Amino acid sequence: MPLRRCLPILLVAAFATGCASNTIAPRYTTDNPDVLRIGGERPANPDRRTENAGSFCLEITERWSEHGKTPDGQTLWAKDTMRKVVPCR
Repeated sequence: MPLRRCLPILLVAAFATGCASNTIAPRYTTDNPDVLRIGGERPANPDRRTENAGSFCLEITERWSEHGKTPDGQTLWAKDTMRKVVPCR
């Protein structure tokens, strides 16, 4: 009977311990500045381009957008890429 009363408390304690130990500290660096940039002004959006994929073509549009801020207040810029199937010319 005492185990039945303690079991919910033990489960909550185990859950809280598990969640706390899996916290990942953010790292605000990148080896690829073509995907993520930190701070400064919004980067210029590249021109729309078309790539041949064999029997069809892809129209690729890339856009830089703000994805939050670092703890010291710098803006995080990430590149969003949209692809659309288009007929080849």
